[in-house]
Formats: sequence, structure tokens, C-alpha cells
Amino acid sequence: MAKFFVNPANKKGHINPELQGHFSEHLGRCIYEGLYVGENNKDIPNVNGMRTDVVEALKEMKIPVLRWPGGCFADEYHWKDGIGPKETRKKMINTHWGGVVEDNSFGTHEFMELCRQLGCKAYINGNVGSGTVQEMSEWVEYMTFEGVSPMADQRKANGHEEPWTVDYFGVGNENWGCGGNMTPEYYGNLYRRYQTYVRNYKPDKPIYKICCGANSSDYNWTEKVMETCFKHPTPPHVHGFMDGISLHHYTVPGEWEQKGGATEFDEKKWFLTLKRTLFMEELISRHAAIMDRFDKDHVVGLIVDEWGTWYDVETGTNPGFLYQQNTIRDALVAGINLNIFNKHCDRVRMANIAQLVNVLQSVILTDGPRMVKTPTYHVFNMYKCHQDNELLDSFVETKEIGLEKDNMVPNLTESVSVDKDGKIHITMTNLSIDEAYAIDGEIADTVIASVKGEIVGGEIHAHNTFDAPEVVKAVAFDAVTVNGSSIKFTIPASSVLHLEVTVK
Repeated sequence: MAKFFVNPANKKGHINPELQGHFSEHLGRCIYEGLYVGENNKDIPNVNGMRTDVVEALKEMKIPVLRWPGGCFADEYHWKDGIGPKETRKKMINTHWGGVVEDNSFGTHEFMELCRQLGCKAYINGNVGSGTVQEMSEWVEYMTFEGVSPMADQRKANGHEEPWTVDYFGVGNENWGCGGNMTPEYYGNLYRRYQTYVRNYKPDKPIYKICCGANSSDYNWTEKVMETCFKHPTPPHVHGFMDGISLHHYTVPGEWEQKGGATEFDEKKWFLTLKRTLFMEELISRHAAIMDRFDKDHVVGLIVDEWGTWYDVETGTNPGFLYQQNTIRDALVAGINLNIFNKHCDRVRMANIAQLVNVLQSVILTDGPRMVKTPTYHVFNMYKCHQDNELLDSFVETKEIGLEKDNMVPNLTESVSVDKDGKIHITMTNLSIDEAYAIDGEIADTVIASVKGEIVGGEIHAHNTFDAPEVVKAVAFDAVTVNGSSIKFTIPASSVLHLEVTVK
């Protein structure tokens, strides 16, 4: 029986809702068909072109923030091509993703309308790789300036009188690679220049500026960018100079050329996938340690704005569309990562899984008028309980499991928070393929009144299809025994569990 301990008196930090953020790129069928079907579509119910079924599912999940337009696409996106009458918008070839024609029918106005319908915050990624300072500056002016100006006037002429709120703005994306193949010192100086002209036209709603950070374990990038951006004369602690720095890490179970499929994998690949997912813990710790040397007060947030599984595409689909299925394995990847982000909420301020619909580890898949929620969706829907909560000190006793010495993993991960009503929320993952674990828990200095639970789990290859959309879903879990401050339960194999604890 594994010991589990929670200390409600020790609050470790605030869990921003944005730790459960999402990402939508002009890639494959994420935007077109997935989110946007056009205002004149009579076959798929929509509001102003945004498909109703997807919007309602995402609202239920309480999506807190959405990143757009990329990704690699962001650094070849020129925003003026995506405004004005749709019949006059420029067409372009999406050189990064599939070589298809991008007609720019989904642009700034459409994205902001999507965020309005979702009730979520907007995270815009600007173009540093192939764009100019003026272009970025004018985009911010177009979106957020209320007074008289060329860009504000143009926005009004295009049908939106009031300015929007841009909550987050990324100054470039993956500038070490597809965003320009830059050195960290060169990018750091470009960041200093470009961010200067990302003006805060709304003093009461300042834009949170995000600097392009590292690819996975490129610690040198973090070191050099932090050093460059923290040099005088601009004091880095001033809000609006550098509020966050990004980190990208994908779970790739194998070499890039031999990742394997989403639904066809053996037990060795299961443990390899989870091992590479758990590497996120080390990445955050080591990048945060570098940040600490420059930013001891944790003013700058670590923004994990691309994460998730990356497999071979589904047979018969465009290789550039990155369309993959989603199984119990992905549910575990989601639960593990979200627990890690919670545990590091003192430094991690936002995270965005890649991507929202029909691309990589998506929460939703669509096929014409049909829609299915993936196992990852159901995990996010459970974990919304943590949004805006306080992280509690917690610990679970673990043991190493696996089939190969180099790919052993802990059998359990967990995180615990308390909400504004005093309810304690426990989320726990069981990484074993076939073994359930009895948990003997103690919530210090409390008297437990009741517990309500829900769980996502099943056979490791289980997944939802358009013909069988509810093979995997959250179901009630009530096999919990309580006595005073003691809580006991058994977590089934290959599952993600949420317990809501009400205390007297």
C-alpha cells in the first residue's frame, strides 16, 4: 500500500488557469474544418463561421487561453493579408505544413471572434523571422488602440469599432529553427528591439510579452537569451519588458523517422513514451535554475507553449497535416504533464498543448459534421478543477516500474490543490499497464466530510472513433474509504483519477 500525504497548511503557489492552455496553428485541419467552417456553411452548424459543436465542447472544458497563428506558421504570417473583405485577401502557400493554399479567410477578426465565443484569453504570436518591427507594431496598434490612428481607423473600417484585448504576445517562435535559425545572442537583441514597439495601449490590461525560449534541453539558449535580455539599460524587472520565456518539448517515442503510430504500440513503447514525458520535470527544473540566476524574484514566467505527443501520421493522411489518433497512452501523457505543471506553478505560468483540433495530441477530432472528444479532452475536462486554485504540499510513495532498465518510470504521479470554497482536489496517474495500487492517504489536520471522484482509464490502446465516440470517457469513481483525516482508495491500472474532497 502506497503512502500519500497532503498538508493543506502549506500552500506552494497559485495555479494559473493558463497552465491548461491550448494552441491552434494554421496546420492541417486545425483551423479550417476543425474550428472554422465559414460563415456560409449550411451543412455544419456554426456561429460566424465557428463550428458550434467544437466551441461548446471547449467551453465545457473551460479553455483558458488560445495561442495563434503558430508555430512555424507565425514567422511567415503577415497579418495584413488576413483582414478586410475575404474575396480580396491574399492567398499563399503554407510552405511549412503540407504545401496547401492558405486563403487567409481566418485572420485577426476571426481569431478574436473565436476567443469571444470561447470566453478565453488571446495569445498572439508575432512574426520576427520574416516580419519587420513596423509590421509587428502596427498589428498591436490595429488590435488594441482605441483612439485615432491609421491602424485603429483601419480596424474600424473593417467592422470592429472597439479594440480587442491581447492578453499575451509572443515575440517570434522557435527562432532557433523555423523562425530564422538564429543564435541566442542575436535573437536576444532582436527581442529587445521588437518588444519595444509592442506598445501597451491599455494600461489597465497590459500585454504579457513572451520571449522565444529553448527547444527542449538547449540550456545554452536559455542562458544566452536571459543574459542578453537582462543587460542594462532596460531593467528587466519592469513589467512589459520580458514577462515570460517559452519552452518547447514534445514526447517523441523513438527517432523522428521511427516514432511509431498512435494506436499501434507495444508495452516497451508505452514505457518509453511515459519516460520521455517525465523528462518535462527535469527540463523545467534545469531551465528554471538558469532563470533563477538572473531573476531571483521569479518575475519572468516559464511558458511551455508547445508540448504533447508526436507520432507518425495516420495512414492515408497528408504527412504535413500531422493528424494522429489519441489513446489511453495520451491520457496518461496529459495527466503526467499537468501534474508537473501544477507542481512547478511558482515558475510555470502558462502551458499550451499542441494542438487543439485534428493535429498532434488534440482534444477534439472532426470529420465533416462529426466530432469526437479524445481521451486527452476528458483528462483536461477533469483537471479544470485545478484552475485558479492554490497548490498544496503533497507527496505519494512510488516505485519504479517498466520493462527495460533505461525506461523505468515511477508508478504514480500526483498533484493537489485547494479551491476558493475550501474543497481539496487530488489528481493522480497510474502508469502501470496492468497493476492497480492501493493508496493509504492522510490529509493533515482535517476531517473529511465526503469525497466525489471521476476517472479516465482502460486498456492502453483504447480510443474513441467517429463510429464509437465514447469508448473512453470520464466515469464516476466512488471506491473511496474515509475516516477522519484518512483517505483510502485503489487506483486502477493505466488511469487518470480526480478526487474532490470536502472537509468539515
